[in-house]
Amino acid sequence: MIPKSENKIQHRIKLFLSDAVEAVTGTEQDFTEGKLSRAILLLSIPAVLEMIMESIFVIVDIFFVSKLGADAVATVGLTESLITIVYAISLGLATATTSMVSRRIGEKNPDKASRTAFQAILTGIVVSLIIGIPGAIYAGNLLDLMGASSAITSQMSGYATIMLGGNIVIMLLFIINAIFRSAGDAVVAMRVLWVGNIINIILDPCLIFGLGPFPELGVAGAAVATTTGRGIAVLYQFYLLFFGRKRIQLSIQHFGIDFKIIARLIRLSMGSIGQNLIGTSSWIALVRIISVFGSEIVAGYTIAIRIINFVLLPSWGISNAASTLVGQNLGAKKPERAERAVMITGWVNMILLGIVGLVLVIIPAPFIRLFIQDPSVLDAGIKCLRIVSIGFIAYGFGMVLVNSFNGAGDTTTPLKINIFAYWIIEIPFAWLLAIKSGFNEEGVFWAIVIAESIMTIVAYMVFRRGKWKLKEV
Repeated sequence: MIPKSENKIQHRIKLFLSDAVEAVTGTEQDFTEGKLSRAILLLSIPAVLEMIMESIFVIVDIFFVSKLGADAVATVGLTESLITIVYAISLGLATATTSMVSRRIGEKNPDKASRTAFQAILTGIVVSLIIGIPGAIYAGNLLDLMGASSAITSQMSGYATIMLGGNIVIMLLFIINAIFRSAGDAVVAMRVLWVGNIINIILDPCLIFGLGPFPELGVAGAAVATTTGRGIAVLYQFYLLFFGRKRIQLSIQHFGIDFKIIARLIRLSMGSIGQNLIGTSSWIALVRIISVFGSEIVAGYTIAIRIINFVLLPSWGISNAASTLVGQNLGAKKPERAERAVMITGWVNMILLGIVGLVLVIIPAPFIRLFIQDPSVLDAGIKCLRIVSIGFIAYGFGMVLVNSFNGAGDTTTPLKINIFAYWIIEIPFAWLLAIKSGFNEEGVFWAIVIAESIMTIVAYMVFRRGKWKLKEV
């Protein structure tokens, strides 16, 4: 006879597996009703897989480019420090889109959600052109400002030219996936990135090394492959928006410019863009400080940060689920349910990321060796990965708290927190520890841990005050 406790365990396992299958195949669940833990699971699984797909873009490029040497890796790292400005603006617009679309879905107004979605896409296209044209023209000069060697600026600036000039695919990928995710169709956002990644994985080695009929483009080939993969993914997004019969369905009646919605999107996005630009400017400053110690150190830092981004992005996926739940439940006039969603998601994220961080602290070397064997680069990468991973527990909870403010439409509060954590704490500490105190690059790594941990503590204190529940969007 099977004990009742065993029957309960088997039943729970079956329920979990059933929910997991529903999460990756699509669900019609109303996230303002029903069991909260199930809602978190249904949104988190595809969001995590989506973020893993996004991080694969990063990992695949650096894996193949690392075969070209330290200068090529440094080129990617320095360009990424510039592209993070594009990411900052894209994420800002995506955050504003998430807040407004999820609120309209919570209010059971899908037509207005669709109108908001179109205005967000229109805004993203205009902004990307403003960035892309001068970015492509002055790519070499920008790399020079970032401290790149003459070999990089004269021979490898094509990578930066393509990535900056083609930033529209990054912008639209973020914004449109935010539309799907905030409407509750997180599985669609996941599938879109599958398409982009498969294309990128195929094209990367072909265009970098000139396999078969493809030209040998070197490091620029990675940029062509990534931009092509993302571009095809964006075309797939548009197909789903117009013909996919999802919760957000665009049609010709949504065309046209609605300045009122655009103004609201921009107003909300400014706080979020500000948050990301604060973080981005801090990251650029850190790269500039590290560049003092040579290309090998920059290359090691670049590889370690790529690995860190790989493990952090799934956690951002979980926090994105919290953001959607906050927006939809505030729209449905259920603020307490929104708060419980944040706390549950925060604890889950903290535990999972803490386990991953422990692994990277104990055995960082094998992960760096996957990309490069150069002893100087390897040593710098190991130091960075081990030190920064110490703060993973704080990062896990902090990112959920910050996204909960954004999901509620309160983008100003996390902006203030970011200014304090990054500009007042991280950059000065990095300079003091690395340059003045003689800790070299290790000083920068410790400054990251200190700043992120302080940011989490401050965010929690503000979250408990509850003013974010009263925000109207």
